[in-house]
Amino acid sequence: MNADTPLFAIAAAAELSGLHPQTLRQYDRIGLVVPGRTSGGSRRYSTRNIEQLREVAQLSSEGVSLPAIARLLDLEDENRLLRTRITALEHALRTERENRPGVRVFAVGSTGVVPVPTGRRIRRSTEVVRWNPRGGV
Repeated sequence: MNADTPLFAIAAAAELSGLHPQTLRQYDRIGLVVPGRTSGGSRRYSTRNIEQLREVAQLSSEGVSLPAIARLLDLEDENRLLRTRITALEHALRTERENRPGVRVFAVGSTGVVPVPTGRRIRRSTEVVRWNPRGGV
């Protein structure tokens, strides 16, 4: 189970969020906080939905408009997705580095950048860059 698992019926969600059930229905209708649905069509709220409802209540009490709140919630969702993507990319990069151990040497010349095979000598006129896949140059 995670924070997005629909668990709570509307009465429980209303109690947990401190809002009236009719307010939750209204937020669902306008797409502000949209709960999951059972096969019978009943609303089921996740713990993330409850957190969002509390945030909406707080922001609303501070005078923030519902369209602005909707935008904030959208940005939070986008931020969460991007953080998940960054974590996946960092993992892929770590895996790639682990599968390519050691230091590689590249020569830069008139033909561009080329890898230099291990044990081969480089002419002094060629620029040499030492690259370490574990970070740093």
